[in-house]
Amino acid sequence: MTTFEPDIEAAIARVRADVARLHAELVRYGLVVWTGGNVSGRVPGTDLFVIKPSGVDYADLAPENMILCTLDGAVVPGTPGSDRSPSSDTAAHAYVYRTMSEVGGVVHTHSPYATAWAARGESIPCVLTAMADEFGGPVPIGPFAIIGDDSIGRGIVDTLRGHRSRAVLMRGHGPFTIGKDARDAVKAAVMVEDVARTVHLARQGGQLIPLEPAAIDALYDRYQNVYGQAPAGALGSGETPE
Repeated sequence: MTTFEPDIEAAIARVRADVARLHAELVRYGLVVWTGGNVSGRVPGTDLFVIKPSGVDYADLAPENMILCTLDGAVVPGTPGSDRSPSSDTAAHAYVYRTMSEVGGVVHTHSPYATAWAARGESIPCVLTAMADEFGGPVPIGPFAIIGDDSIGRGIVDTLRGHRSRAVLMRGHGPFTIGKDARDAVKAAVMVEDVARTVHLARQGGQLIPLEPAAIDALYDRYQNVYGQAPAGALGSGETPE
């Protein structure tokens, strides 16, 4: 049995509970079907993260069957859940955590509207104040990559580095989102599906009207730094997208 210092054990337990609970939000908001999709969370102060097991029904997910991994994507032996295979996207999540130290949570879904944009290989243009608030500009398209190694992770990082968006649409696959923690990444997954649907519907009625860059900047700054009860600023220090 692998053991850690008491404070690290407590942190792992908190992330296990959070990640297990947050998977229910993917179901609640209609972002996943069957066993697809995954949430992971970095364990603060460590080189570890927690992710769901592969192919397990959402109703059966619990803190004790979440899987603890190193930032190389290896399952930590002798820990709860280590007898199961981790999510097939584990290598992608691990690559994001290794290369983006500010990221504390990663989410992947196949939510229908966002995935439809990914199937077209098309970014979502910033035509809504909600998009400016949450993503600071358009939601970008990332490259096509095959599941199995860190290729998807590389595509996520290459696309989001220097970009304010916390969501990327991986071409032919679907959305991945990042956040300060797992809950923040789940929020981004909910929001990207919401704007993907709204912008799709708007385009059926006519030409889209992009927001002006200055308006996007102002909206993003307000939402990230003023809105709410305890604003803490944006994740990282992404630059204004072209």
